[in-house]
Amino acid sequence: MTGTAARLARFTRVMYKPHYLLYGVLWVFALEATLGLLAAPDTAWRPSWSTGLRVLVVAVVLLYLRMVDEQKDLGYDRVHNPDRPLVTGAVTATDLRIGVAVIAVLAVAGSLVLSVGSALAIAAVLLYGLGLWGLERLSAWVRDDILVNLVVTYPVQLLVTAYVLVSVLDTEGMDAGFWSLAPAALIFAGAFLQFEFARKTAHEPRPGEHYYSNVLGARGSTAVSLLFVALAVGAELALVRPWESGGARFAVGSLVVPLVFLPAAGALRFLRGAEYPLMPPVLFILGLYAVLIAQAAVGA
Repeated sequence: MTGTAARLARFTRVMYKPHYLLYGVLWVFALEATLGLLAAPDTAWRPSWSTGLRVLVVAVVLLYLRMVDEQKDLGYDRVHNPDRPLVTGAVTATDLRIGVAVIAVLAVAGSLVLSVGSALAIAAVLLYGLGLWGLERLSAWVRDDILVNLVVTYPVQLLVTAYVLVSVLDTEGMDAGFWSLAPAALIFAGAFLQFEFARKTAHEPRPGEHYYSNVLGARGSTAVSLLFVALAVGAELALVRPWESGGARFAVGSLVVPLVFLPAAGALRFLRGAEYPLMPPVLFILGLYAVLIAQAAVGA
C-alpha cells in the first residue's frame, strides 16, 4: 500500500496541477455566492464552514474524475499522449482504482456531514463518472465522436453544480427552491464550455485527435466558443441584474461586460493565424468567478 500511495501522490502532482485546484475552489465560491445573491439580494454573502467542506469535497471529486479519465482514455493516450502516467507505468490501473474508491468514500462521508441530500448528490456525480467510463468502452460512437462525447460527458459538470446547489439549500437556510436557482448553472456552463472549445480548436484538421475544429472547422469552433462567452455573460446579467442594486454592487457587477474582450481578443489572434491562445479563455473564467464572488460579498 505504501507503493500505491507514493505512486498516487506522484500522479496527483503531475495530473492535478495547482490551477485545477484553484478552478475548483473558485467554482464553489462563485456558485455559492451567486446562489446567495439570487436568494437574498439584500444580504451580503459570506462563506461558512460548510462552504469550506464543499470546497474540499469538490476538490477531491475533481481528482477522482481525473483518475477515472486516466483509465477511460488509455487507448487514446497511448497514441496521442504517450507521456501520461498510466501509459508510462508511473501509476497502475490498480493504484487508480484504489484511489477512486478511497476518494468516493471520503466524498460521500464528507457530504453526509453536510446533509443527506448532499451525500446523495455527490454520489450521483461519482456514479456518473464511472458510468461514462463504461459507456465509452461499449460505444465507439460515444468514444470517438467529439460532439456526441461532449453531450454525454458534460453533464458530470452540471451534476457537480447541482451538488453545490442542493448542499447550499440544505445547509444555508436559503428561502428559495432548487428550480428558482438552477438557471445560475448557465453562467458556469458558458464559462467552462468557452474554454473547452478554445482548447480543442486548431487551424488544420488533426485526424484521430479529439478536436472540435475537426468537425466544425476552425471558424465554426471559434464561433461556438464565443457563443458560450455570450451565454455566460448574458445569463449573469439577466439573473443578477446589477443595475438594480446600484452602488458598489453595480460597479463590480458591470465588470463582466469588459471581460468579454479577453476571449474575443484571443479568438481574433487565432483567426489571424496564431495558435489558439488559452490564456484569454482562462482569464475570462477567473475574472468572471472573481466578479461573481465580489458582487455578492459587497452587499446591496
